[in-house]
Order: sequence, then C-alpha cells, then structure tokens
Amino acid sequence: MQIDFRDITKEYEQQVKALDNISFGIERGEFVFIVGESGAGKTTLIKLLIKEEEPTAGQILFDDVDLSAILKDDISQLRRRVGVVFQDFKLLESKDVFENVAIALDVVDSNDDVIKNVVPNVLSLVGLTHKMHSPPSKLSGGEKQRVSIARALAHEPDVLIADEPTGMIDPKSAMEIMEILEKINSLGTTVVMATHNRDIVDSFKKRVIRLEKGKIISDKKKGTYAQ
Repeated sequence: MQIDFRDITKEYEQQVKALDNISFGIERGEFVFIVGESGAGKTTLIKLLIKEEEPTAGQILFDDVDLSAILKDDISQLRRRVGVVFQDFKLLESKDVFENVAIALDVVDSNDDVIKNVVPNVLSLVGLTHKMHSPPSKLSGGEKQRVSIARALAHEPDVLIADEPTGMIDPKSAMEIMEILEKINSLGTTVVMATHNRDIVDSFKKRVIRLEKGKIISDKKKGTYAQ
C-alpha cells in the first residue's frame, strides 16, 4: 500500500497546530520510523493514519484513495488493511492469548475454521505458540506486546502501524519486538513505527522521519535518531 501525506495540517483548539503543512510518501514494503520528542506530532500522525481523527487541511491517500472520502460504513474495510500495535497492549484480561488474537477475526465475521487456522499461525510467527492458552496476567510485558502484534497481523494487513510499541517493556524485550517487526517487514508488510527510543532507531538503520513542533525537519534513508 502506497501512503501519501499531502500538505497535512492538524489544528486543535486555540489554533494549536499538532501538524503544520507536512508532506511525505511511504512506499509499499518500507520500514519507516517517525521520531521526535513528546509533543512533536507523532501520535497525531498515527491517529490520522488510522482515521481516528481527520486533518484540518490536506489529503492522506492510501493507494490514491483519499481517506477523507471513505464513508463511515467502509472504514472497517480500510482497517482490515491496516494493523495497529499500541504502547499499552490493549489486551482483554478475561480472555486467553488465543482469544485475544481471535477477536480481530471475530469482528470481521470470520468463521471458526479460519480462526482455528490463522491464530496459531500468527502466534507461531511471534514465538508464542506455547502461551496460546495463557491469560495476559501470566505474560511478561514483552509477551503481551507480541500478542498485540499477532492480533494486528491476524487479518493480513498491508500496513502495520506501531505507536511506541517498546515504550512499556524492558530493553531486551524491546529488541526482540523489533526483530519481529523487521521479520514482518521482510515478508512484505509496510511498517510505520512512532518512537522516541534513540537506541532502537540508531540500531536498525531504517528510514527516519523526524518531527519537531508539527513540522518535518529531516527525512533520511538509513537515518539515525539525531540525523
């Protein structure tokens, strides 16, 4: 999926611009870090990508389709093409690992045979087959994030968007999560990751788009956090 931000501005109350006339494109199959300090505009950018919020001005295009033109009834179709991984996991404590991943398929009315086939496959991809029937309370932070990634992959999205996915886990687990994301990217999925983790960005040498006060101040292939 090709993603294009064209002259995007997002303005909140009192004329506060979270994003200020930014433009960039992401090619199919890229791995892109979105970096910047707190308040730089990273989270706003993610919310626009998943259509949780609308831009004040400009266009966001997915394969030349303007997100603002997508009808409310069709948003679910869009979200099948976009998987999202959050910092705080968003797992249901009352359900085990299998059930937490299966939710992503339940909401799109997948049948039992599909669920029984897909869930073990994505749990194997993230190395959690042995935890399939464990409750979240028995998982480490890194394992919880792996479940979140598996859930995001269940409907085979074109794009995986990760919003500070290593923010609540230890450094060793963070590197393991990054290796999983890199593997997913190597299989053809576009990965867009917002982060303020300097060590991770510097270690993985991907494209780095740096935001500061809502503006893009640098965009480099094989970049570093500080550019």
